[in-house]
Amino acid sequence: MKNILFVSAEVAPFIKTGGLADVVGALPQELLKYNNNVDVILPKYSTISQENNEGMEFITDFEVKVGWRNAFVGLWKKTIGNINYYFIENEYYFNRSIIYGNHDEGEKFSYFNKAVLESLKYIERNYDILHLNDWHTGMISLLMKEHYANDERYKNIKTVYTIHNLKYQGIYDPILLDQILGLDMEHFYNGSVEFFGNINFMKAGITFSDIVTTVSKTYADEIKDEYYGEGLHGLFSSTDNKLVGVVNGIDTSHYNPKTDTDISYNYDLRGYKKKRKNKAILQEKLGLDVNKDIPMIGIVTRLVEAKGIDLILHILKEILELDVQVVLLGTGDTKFENDFKWFDHNYENFSGNIYFDAKMAKNIYASADIFLMPSRYEPCGLGQLIAQRYGNAPIVRKTGGLADTVQNYNPETKEGNGFVFDNYNAHSLLFKIKEALNLYRDNTEWNQLFKNCIKSDNSWAKSADKYNEIYKELLK
Repeated sequence: MKNILFVSAEVAPFIKTGGLADVVGALPQELLKYNNNVDVILPKYSTISQENNEGMEFITDFEVKVGWRNAFVGLWKKTIGNINYYFIENEYYFNRSIIYGNHDEGEKFSYFNKAVLESLKYIERNYDILHLNDWHTGMISLLMKEHYANDERYKNIKTVYTIHNLKYQGIYDPILLDQILGLDMEHFYNGSVEFFGNINFMKAGITFSDIVTTVSKTYADEIKDEYYGEGLHGLFSSTDNKLVGVVNGIDTSHYNPKTDTDISYNYDLRGYKKKRKNKAILQEKLGLDVNKDIPMIGIVTRLVEAKGIDLILHILKEILELDVQVVLLGTGDTKFENDFKWFDHNYENFSGNIYFDAKMAKNIYASADIFLMPSRYEPCGLGQLIAQRYGNAPIVRKTGGLADTVQNYNPETKEGNGFVFDNYNAHSLLFKIKEALNLYRDNTEWNQLFKNCIKSDNSWAKSADKYNEIYKELLK
């Protein structure tokens, strides 16, 4: 039996701004099935809802050194099922209207890193593994090696560091290292945390943790290249022996067309006709021609260049000249928003919904036949996994997690769960769209693809199995 503590800046259902919270909310639950003890620790933000605050139990309080002063730490606990969630309380750092984007972000998470390690003295369980997540936890492995190496409670703990978003690395003035974290400046001068004259929390996590994971196998290979590596490609190449890609999963109970209360008609892999009834209802709601036979392309995304929005816009007129409807949901860059508003105004077979609503997203997944996700880069991606869960065939570019989870449908072998193109090129995307539309006209083939999509195993089970193997190897 292994004792594992997940450390994260956000965890569903308590606090969420993105996919990090979903991962740390779901993966520990799955890991319990392997006879592990799994706990989670996060900040006690003032924005955590009253409902999620209910049942929290005060454990103790103590202080940690932050620069020249002692900072208060309140340690709280809430148990849900077999997982203990621990919370770090500090009014100064965590009683704020937003959880990211504060002027003292580096200091705030330096405090959090130190507070987490000191908290281990007051938690009954002795941990074998600390599973750290993203830059907000990046200094923990270094702090543990420098400040706790001779402490029996800490000296055998192994660290796994997972990169969810390489774009955000926690880059700050070197003064933090010495004056706030209390770490030797030698780590800056020898390059282990230095990054173009600053310190880099993520670089510290990569350098000093025992294993580094990212959220797909292909992305783990891609980030060794300058194009994807965000300035850390050389480091990833040199630490190749401890870099592992593990594809994320989705909560298949939450995303389940058979039981989903947010959609009009529930269905399973034998329910393609019911899926088309959902399409008719969505068409009527959005003012599109009500025609269950016309193929519908769904796009649920952030409207930013990384998601391939420029490719879509480049060929959208050509797409809309085909016998097809396109439904978009999302917000993002103002230019892209305005471009899609123009199409919404000028084309009757395009519905541009420039907002985000989780229920509407599910209705698009449950109604559309084809899902566009032509990302420039995509560490893992959730959209294609959700689309497959609802029998919605994704068209994706061969990058990151998209390459790992979508395989071209082959009419001869009846294998595959979507459509994949290689080059970041608008007409490569258009070619795949036309290929998908041609297949759609063959009811037998399309029904087979629909079934293949629904049968794709995108649950957390495979990811948890891989992580459990990583833990076992570390503790040998």
